[in-house]
Amino acid sequence: MFIKSHIVPVLLIFYLLASSYDDPYKTQRERMVKNQIEARGIKDEATLKAMKDVQRHLFVSKDLRENAYDDRPLPIGYGQTISQPYIVGYMTELIHPKPGKKVLEIGTGSGYQAAVLAEIVDKVYTIEIITELTNSASKLLKELGYKNIEVKNADGYYGWKEHAPFDAIVVTAASEYIPPPLIEQLMDGGKMVIPVGSPFLTQNLMLVEKSGGKITTKNLLPVRFVPLKRGND
Repeated sequence: MFIKSHIVPVLLIFYLLASSYDDPYKTQRERMVKNQIEARGIKDEATLKAMKDVQRHLFVSKDLRENAYDDRPLPIGYGQTISQPYIVGYMTELIHPKPGKKVLEIGTGSGYQAAVLAEIVDKVYTIEIITELTNSASKLLKELGYKNIEVKNADGYYGWKEHAPFDAIVVTAASEYIPPPLIEQLMDGGKMVIPVGSPFLTQNLMLVEKSGGKITTKNLLPVRFVPLKRGND
């Protein structure tokens, strides 16, 4: 079909305006990835692309959307937070996410970390102990079209044995020690990233690796996470 040349620029302008309307925070998100994440050393292309694609502002309340791409965590209710963007990118890169992998997340929260992981890996199993957050995150992730995420309302300390072993485990709440069930459910050759330390104090973000049945741990950097809630808390 022949289209007059003067019509093409008009159509292009209309398309750009429509795209901007659908995603008004695209520029902020790209700036976030460039200045907060890539500039600090995150190099994994899949991680960077996922964080450019996932609309973080949809995972916070409407009154906080203007702050969604700030370099800080934000409250999501029930004493929980959505993690600082850099930390999300850092923890994602640490597990070397790739297509074909299966990841367990402990602490669904708003669902943002699960969405970032789901952009890369084949399957994400995520556990949240707070029922209201489980329901809201599950609803949002379904609305956004994520078919490779399963959300469970349970005590994340025990993992998700039915779907183990996992190629990687990402824990987004601080535990005073590494839960043994999570070590057991980590695949040989797998990686776990978890903040370890006392609640409400500075903790150490740790990389846990299993190889030949042996466990090695490495302290990475000081962090501040909300505590891992247990079923009897």
